[in-house]
Amino acid sequence: MKRFKIISLPMNAFKIQHLTFIIPLLLFVSNGFTQTPVDSVLVNITKNNKSIIANSTYWEAKKLEYKTGLTPYNPRVDYDFLIGTPANAGNQTDFTVTQSFDFPTVYTRKKLLSNEQSKQAEFQLSASRQEILLEAKLISIELVYRNKLNSELSMRKQNTEKWLAAFQTSLDKGQGNIMDVNKARLQLIETNTNYRENIIIINQLNQKLTEFNGGIPIQFTDTAYTRLQQVPDFESLINAIVGNDPLRKFLEQEKVIGRNEISLSKAMTLPKIEAGYHFQAILGQQFNGVHLGMTIPLWENKNLVKTKQAELIMHEANLQDYMNEHYHEIRQKYDRMISLNALLEEYRTLFSTLNNVELLDKSLSFGQITTIEYFLEMSFYYEAINSYLKTEMEYRKLMAELLKYQL
Repeated sequence: MKRFKIISLPMNAFKIQHLTFIIPLLLFVSNGFTQTPVDSVLVNITKNNKSIIANSTYWEAKKLEYKTGLTPYNPRVDYDFLIGTPANAGNQTDFTVTQSFDFPTVYTRKKLLSNEQSKQAEFQLSASRQEILLEAKLISIELVYRNKLNSELSMRKQNTEKWLAAFQTSLDKGQGNIMDVNKARLQLIETNTNYRENIIIINQLNQKLTEFNGGIPIQFTDTAYTRLQQVPDFESLINAIVGNDPLRKFLEQEKVIGRNEISLSKAMTLPKIEAGYHFQAILGQQFNGVHLGMTIPLWENKNLVKTKQAELIMHEANLQDYMNEHYHEIRQKYDRMISLNALLEEYRTLFSTLNNVELLDKSLSFGQITTIEYFLEMSFYYEAINSYLKTEMEYRKLMAELLKYQL
C-alpha cells in the first residue's frame, strides 16, 4: 500500500508502544460466533447452479446407460421364399425365429459391473458438487472480509474527514497551519482510494456469486463469519476426510470396476448360444423343429483380458498417487491453519492490552502529540487491523478447504 511521505517509515520502526489505542475485541471475536447467511447462500446455489443441475442430469443419464445391455440380444426372425426351377420343381418356404444368449455368467458379471458404475456416478456427482460449493463458500468468506474492511474504511474516512474539517477551520481562523491540512488531505485521498477499490472488489465477488446461483442475483452484505467449529487433531481430521472424500471413493471405485471388467472380459471369451424355431415347406411337405447354434470365440475378444488387467494396474497407481498427494496437501494446510490460529490469538492478546483509540484523539486535541505523530500512530493502527482481517480470512478459507467433505 502506498503511503504519503510524511509517514513513510520502514516497518522495523514499528514498536508495540506506538499503538496507543485499542481495537474493540467485540468486532473480531463475537463475529466468529454469530450465525450468518453463508449456509443459505450455499443452499440456494445447490438448487440453482447450472453446472450442478447439468452434472446431475448427465450422471442420471449415465446410470441409465450403464443398465443398457443387461438383457439378452434382440430375437431374430428370418423368412425365405424360394421359387424352384423348372416349373415342376415347386417352391420352398423357410421361416426361422432365433434368440442369441451370452454364456449365463456374462449376465451376472454385467449386472455387477452396472451396479458399481452407478455407484461411481454418485461419487463423481458429489465431488463436482463439492468443488462448486467450496468455491462459492470461499467467495462468501472473502465477501465477509471485504464487508468488514468496508466498515473499517468507512470509519477511517469519517475520522479523517473530522480532522480535516477541524484543521481547515483552525487554518481559516489563523490558528492552524497548511501542513496539518495537507497531511489530513493526503490521508483522506489514500483512504478514499482504498474504499473505492474495496467496493469494486465487493461488486465483482457478488457478481461471481450471482453467476454461481444460476444468474439469480445475490447481494451478500454480511459482516459475520459462520460459527467456528472446533478443529480436531490431525489424525482425526485426516481420517474424517479420507472416509468422506468422494474423489477418493471415485478412484477406489475405478479399481472395483476394473476387477469387474476383468471378470466380464473373461466371461465374454466363453461361447454364445443360439436357440430357436425353424419351419420349412417344400414340394407339399412341411418340416419344423428346434434350431440350435453356437458362436466359437476365436478372435473377437482377443487381448481384451490383458487390456483390462493393464487398466486395473493404472487405476491402482492413480489411487495411490492421489492419496499420497492429498495427504501431504492436507498436512500443509492443517499446519498453516494452526499457525494462523496462533497468530490470531497473539493479535487478540495484543489488542486487549492496548489503550483506547479515543486517547489518541484526545492527545492530538490537547496538543500532546503532533499531527505527524498522530497519523504515524494511525498508520500502525491501520496496518494492524488490515493484517488481522486478512489473517482471519485466510484462516477461515483454510478451514473451509479442510472441511470441504462436509459440503
